[in-house]
Order: sequence, then structure tokens, then C-alpha cells
Amino acid sequence: MGKVILNISMSLDGFIAGPRIRDEEPMGDAGEKLHDWMFKGNTEGEANEFLAEFFENTGAYIMGKRTFELGLKPWGENPPFHAPCFVLTAEPGETIIKQGGTSYNFVTDGIERALERAREAAGTKDVIVMGGAGAAQQYLNAGLLDEIYIHLAHVLLGDGTRLFDRLTIQPADLEAIAVAAKPGVTHLKFRMKDYM
Repeated sequence: MGKVILNISMSLDGFIAGPRIRDEEPMGDAGEKLHDWMFKGNTEGEANEFLAEFFENTGAYIMGKRTFELGLKPWGENPPFHAPCFVLTAEPGETIIKQGGTSYNFVTDGIERALERAREAAGTKDVIVMGGAGAAQQYLNAGLLDEIYIHLAHVLLGDGTRLFDRLTIQPADLEAIAVAAKPGVTHLKFRMKDYM
């Protein structure tokens, strides 16, 4: 069985999106700066290599409804996931099938059920919790994550959506398993120790 990993970009001041999230600015004002490191200064080959490595070991994704709604149009008909995505929502919906093996499956009966379905779909590969903040916080608070990967973008947004705003867990120790400084970003990988 693979791991359950929160994998997300964050600004140095703790934001995963800028202020005023809306359809025309799905990452909020200046929020796209959180992903500049993936593309700026990299050749197309380097960016594709990073993305291929990211997606290679992932068998399923979990996302919040708002992340899904804001991402559906930009991700297009051939989204990068190429795996089942499980959308946390209170509203049932028919599964949406896209090109390349991506499907959006709506889960109305809680985060544990979404994880159960994602693990079943992923088989031996990892399950990625990709956001937004609400989904990330729910999985952290429930003690359901094995690892946290933060791509710490070298930018200060000043305002927006904070990743760790609503945690209810007791203080938790993390074990650093990788740190890599690259132009525009520092990649941080942590293993969750016993927490709750």
C-alpha cells in the first residue's frame, strides 16, 4: 500500500493561494507565483521531468470541491492527473471522465470514505491530498497523513488562504526526510510521527 501525502505549494508566509480567489484568478491575486518555480528558469524538458516524477508514483488524488470547481476549466480535457480524483463534497454528482485516465468522483460521505476509495483505486501507489486548505486541514486533524511535501515558494504573498490556519491537533513532531533548495523554491518533505 502506498502512502497518503499532502503535496502542496506554499509561500514563505504560509499561504497556498492569494486573496480574492475567483473563476478568473483560481489561485487568487498573485497566487500563480506559488507555481512559478515549476516553469520559470526551467526548460520545457525540466518542467516536464519534474511533473512526470510527481505523477509517476501517484495512483489517486483527493481534493476539495472548491479546488475541483476552480481547476476544472484550466485543467482542460486532458488533465495532468491521469488517475482517479476524489472530490470531497456535500452534493452528489455523476463521475466526470476526462482524457488520459483522469476521472472526478464525488464523495459525499466523509474524508475517511474518500481515502478508502482513493487507496483502493491507487493500489500500491501513493494517494495525494492536493488541497485546498480545508481538505488538507481535515486530513491533518484526523491523523490520516503519512507525509507532508511542501514546495516553499520564494515569495511573500501577504494575504490569502493559510495552509495551517485551522488545526486542532496537539503539537506534532515531524521527521525531515528531504530538503532540496532550487531556484525559486525549497522542497521540504516530512514524515509524520505519531500525532493526534
